[in-house]
Amino acid sequence: MPPAPPRDRPLPRAALAMSRAAAAAVLPPPRLDALRAVCDLVDGPDGPVLDDFGTAGARRVLAEVDLLVTGWECPPLDATVLDAAPRLRAVVHTAGTVRGHITEACWERGIEVSSAAAANALPVAEYTVAMILLEGKRVLQRAQAYRTTRRRDDPLKVPGEVGNYGRTVGILSASLIGRRVIELLRPYDLHLLLHDPYVDAAQAAALGVRQVGLAELFAQSDVVSVHTPLLPATRGLVSRELLTAMRPGTVLINTARGAIIDQPALVDVLRQDRIRAVLDVTDPDLLPLDDPLWTCDNALITPHLAGSQGNEWQRLADLAIGEIERWTAGDGFAHPIRRERLAFLA
Repeated sequence: MPPAPPRDRPLPRAALAMSRAAAAAVLPPPRLDALRAVCDLVDGPDGPVLDDFGTAGARRVLAEVDLLVTGWECPPLDATVLDAAPRLRAVVHTAGTVRGHITEACWERGIEVSSAAAANALPVAEYTVAMILLEGKRVLQRAQAYRTTRRRDDPLKVPGEVGNYGRTVGILSASLIGRRVIELLRPYDLHLLLHDPYVDAAQAAALGVRQVGLAELFAQSDVVSVHTPLLPATRGLVSRELLTAMRPGTVLINTARGAIIDQPALVDVLRQDRIRAVLDVTDPDLLPLDDPLWTCDNALITPHLAGSQGNEWQRLADLAIGEIERWTAGDGFAHPIRRERLAFLA
């Protein structure tokens, strides 16, 4: 592997590796110009975007680059691709997970990897906090009732369980997003519980939460928000037993992965009209037209929109540009992905 460049080295040679749609969304002309200011983008036959590493043009580009700026639908960086990129030393990903394209061969070669997961975590956390507060006031349900009846509630007769004062919010996993949710909820008059087997009591205290067992989290919370990554150990983690243990009137929010929840069990519990659910993810992510979840009026299903969209993609590009500046200066990545932590990341 080549030695690290000195601080006064020229701009690194780089290429974009992602779908053309991703490049257009994340790197519109102003952001692309900003990227060109911190790296020397190598153009192939069809411009700076590589979406297929197998072409002769792509191989010519790969042979020249020190750095790849990757994004959604980047092809896997396997040993064959890396053999065509002998100068490649770093990958900066303009999205969250790197599981789809960073292979074992990358780690074996010592390639440094950075991800914009921290930037993508913020809109997911904002969505979560918004839903916690809206569900606390039962805004969506009451707005629908108002549209139907055209009559306002008597505020003095609103049930005592409605509102956000003193409610208990349970966070399942102090992941990157889970931690941002905890941070954003601190100004509110809420009690925060956390279940995460990898967080000890001192770390929980530093986060300002009370660490509890998994069963206790579901039994004591008014809202449970799921933020654990989908791993073999977490598939179906939110079981029928846990869902049944939730108190009547409580809310389950999932912005992580649909398969973390036992979905048939969730449908059964929802049909009992005991709890409500806010689901930005399902299993599968695009539900079949006849899936029973569609018939559950107490489930708000949104189309996987919590993550970065629209102008929020600019935040991903800005983080990636900052990472390239740091790496070129020899300061290392502020948001590195470590091989030993990959098994615990989404």
